[in-house]
Amino acid sequence: MAEGRAITTGCCIAGGGPAGVMLGFLLARAGVDVVVLEKHSDFLRDFRGDTVHPSTLEVMHELGLLEAFLKRPHQKLHSLHGQVGALETEVANFTSLPTRCNFIAMMPQWDFLDFLTQAGRKYPGFHLLMDAEVEDVLVEDGRVVGLTAQTAQGPLTVAARLVVGADGRHSTVRERAGLKVLDLGASIDVLWMRLPRRPHDRAQSLGRFDAGRIFVMIDRGDYWQCAYVIPKGGITAIKAAGLPRLRKAVGEMAPDMVDRLDALASWDDVKLLNVSLDRLEQWWRPGLICIGDSAHAMSPVGGVGINLAIQDAVAAANLLAGPLRRGTPTDAELAAVQKRRLFPTRVTQAAQKLVQERMIQQVLEDTGPTPPPWPFRLLRRFPVLRRLPARAVGLGVRPEHVRTVEAASSPH
Repeated sequence: MAEGRAITTGCCIAGGGPAGVMLGFLLARAGVDVVVLEKHSDFLRDFRGDTVHPSTLEVMHELGLLEAFLKRPHQKLHSLHGQVGALETEVANFTSLPTRCNFIAMMPQWDFLDFLTQAGRKYPGFHLLMDAEVEDVLVEDGRVVGLTAQTAQGPLTVAARLVVGADGRHSTVRERAGLKVLDLGASIDVLWMRLPRRPHDRAQSLGRFDAGRIFVMIDRGDYWQCAYVIPKGGITAIKAAGLPRLRKAVGEMAPDMVDRLDALASWDDVKLLNVSLDRLEQWWRPGLICIGDSAHAMSPVGGVGINLAIQDAVAAANLLAGPLRRGTPTDAELAAVQKRRLFPTRVTQAAQKLVQERMIQQVLEDTGPTPPPWPFRLLRRFPVLRRLPARAVGLGVRPEHVRTVEAASSPH
């Protein structure tokens, strides 16, 4: 790497997504100097995780940010609905959750990240560098001591007491650090698309399952964010069949959308999510730790990925802010973060894999009408049971709470 700028910080975070920006904010709030490197020049990417669940909203409340956060444009989902064949029911109801906000806030991820970034910049220790793509980790005597990156201004070297990989499911940091990935297997991919929403449309978001097809519609105010679930690797056959065939399939699953399918004018209007389900065997090595999708790529089942990433960030800040203020975190302190977050990750991924294999894959293999499975029939018959999926999706396993204290010198 050519010579360029060199900076020193307490913690260098690769990746300006939810995990990286939240951790950067929490550490800066606790008095740690932090540099967050984001490879893109802005946050404007479509079809990223836009579901801000009650567990994350509770974190925003604990930070004193909730009121300002909810002033940003968003939609509230108080329940989730499903339809199998002709049978429809509410499958999750968040209104009974023991949280300040009993709904999912649907907010574009760029708004969420912009809000956290603005909050972070109130602290002198928060530094976000855009257009900074991480290329490698720096290692001395077996310990990671920093990162190298390419920026709009040229090469950059960042020396840090701790490096955090929060650069997503295709993490450069975890690959360059030599961390081993356990592939749990994903049997599906997802095609994301937008369809216009009109005033007379239904109010609820809905997932439809029938005859070899799964189609999900999420109310985003002036449009529907739609997911068409396909078998893993199925995009080649779908493209070979042509866009008119896809529009016809969508129209069959959502007859009330037939009059607006011309919004899918080209394949540029259809975005492929190549679904992964994996996790690192060990999330850390001396001087480095991975969190969020870098540590555990989640399936879109339940839309919980962004919230697990936030929970990882809160736990990492709780456990590492003190050690970073004092000096360099020990191996045992890094291992404590994985120990704290591994159980929720394992349980969530096991549930996602079960849903993929026992429900989604079976529906995709059906050649005729899909009979409603027994859990669906139970939820329809006993409404009180809808609190269980609501808790699993809205709060997850072992939700984290902010334990870091705002540094005395920080602004209020």
